[in-house]
Amino acid sequence: MRIEATITDPPDLQELIRHGRRLDEIGFDTILFTEAGHDPFLPAMALAEHTQRAQLGTGIAIAFPRSPFVTAQIAWDLQRYTGGRFLLGLGTQVKGHNERRYSTPWPSPPGPRLREYILCLRAIFETFQTGARPEFKGEHYQFTLSSPFFNPGPNPDGGRVPLYVSAVNRYNCGLAGELCDGIRMHPLNTARYIEEVIRPAAAEGAKRAGRDLSEIDFAVNPFTITGENEAELARSRELIRRHVSFYASTRAYFGVMELHGWSDVAERLYRLSTEGRWDDMPELVSDEMLDELAVVGTLEELPARLAERFGGLATSINLVFGPPYAELQERQRSMFESLGPIMPALKRI
Repeated sequence: MRIEATITDPPDLQELIRHGRRLDEIGFDTILFTEAGHDPFLPAMALAEHTQRAQLGTGIAIAFPRSPFVTAQIAWDLQRYTGGRFLLGLGTQVKGHNERRYSTPWPSPPGPRLREYILCLRAIFETFQTGARPEFKGEHYQFTLSSPFFNPGPNPDGGRVPLYVSAVNRYNCGLAGELCDGIRMHPLNTARYIEEVIRPAAAEGAKRAGRDLSEIDFAVNPFTITGENEAELARSRELIRRHVSFYASTRAYFGVMELHGWSDVAERLYRLSTEGRWDDMPELVSDEMLDELAVVGTLEELPARLAERFGGLATSINLVFGPPYAELQERQRSMFESLGPIMPALKRI
């Protein structure tokens, strides 16, 4: 099993470099950067010269606020500067954030638009690598103009940028199976949802493209309730309960809740979120829900618990220790670094 870590909110560039270097030394296979309070591409550039082995990637970058060509240029340069260690992870975000935070239009359903975006990206990469004439024309995106002055030229690794998409609904899961190297699953997820929804949808997409499901990296991102003693476990449980209540209030993730018969809870959480009643939301997340949505155990117990939950369903694991709030990032970094002693057991999952 590949073991990944996500750096969500580094206090400064120096701490980012220190932490990233340490994760590389411990043996993490991938270090990811989110698009939350900070740009997700700059950290990969910063760590390119301070790490030796780990892959570096966006987990994820929001696609639609950037044109395919802008994203292609950034990804192409990072693939070169990291020595072929860059992974491009893309996601759509929801309509409200696109329109009201990014000032980005939302003219049509996001799934088909993301598919076209990826096809356009691939066409741009082909032109960068081979000089092929740009001839991509889609409904939303086109790439029909280029010249040597605007072409960065081929990358020494063959010009292949591994591409992942975040996916919860069936369409995007199928898109991952059809066109991508991997799928980044949302933390609001369960083993049952992976088995009954995500993997079958990805398999359908892979079949359309004549691919084998083994070609796709299934990267799970589970909530993790852990600590070294009962007090730490209890604190972790409440942190994750709050985190779950926030995500479960988002309509885009209702599919997971519906599968488990929690639709009424999801609707109540949504209503509370629209009223700004964030502190009232965690109490709606029952212990039963937590035990289904999160992996629970001490650090020493985690390898066995993760293997029991995700064995045969996932090929990469990235652990979520709490909400991505700035005041909790020191704890998150400490938890990742404390996995060093159990890293061999995690990789044997």
